[in-house]
Amino acid sequence: MAKIWIATLIGLAAIVDDLTRRRISNWIPTVALLAGLGLQIAQHGWRGGFSGVLGALTGGAVFLIFYLFGGMGAGDIKLMAGFGAILGATGILEASLWTAACGGILAAGVLLFGMLRARWRKGRSRNSGDAECLQLAPQVRLDSIPYAPAIAAGVWLSLVSNA
Repeated sequence: MAKIWIATLIGLAAIVDDLTRRRISNWIPTVALLAGLGLQIAQHGWRGGFSGVLGALTGGAVFLIFYLFGGMGAGDIKLMAGFGAILGATGILEASLWTAACGGILAAGVLLFGMLRARWRKGRSRNSGDAECLQLAPQVRLDSIPYAPAIAAGVWLSLVSNA
């Protein structure tokens, strides 16, 4: 039960931070790492501590290739490492699969929203006769999607599926 509460609070903090500032503060994955290691040690002794460390390394490594190619921020990698300490190595691998699925849905939603928004603005500019409306409209950044919601949802889904 403690694992669920920690993951929920960490996930909510990361989502709020990522959506408002478009970055994840270092304190969030640090708290996740320390809480995860503490929880693992409290529940399983030093073997749990080893499991937490292995989970953190696995969590950081899972999406490292995306970070190296510029598709993901360092905060996302650190957040996955923090969640890895909470879930352990096998738990974070399952959570990463859920995260990838949630990330795909999130990306499709962002693309769909951007297309609908562009179509709506295009129709509005034709009706008003204002050609500048399209040029002044802010562009949707397709290269930057806040990924903390997908990470948190993936972790939560993995916890629910194993409950």
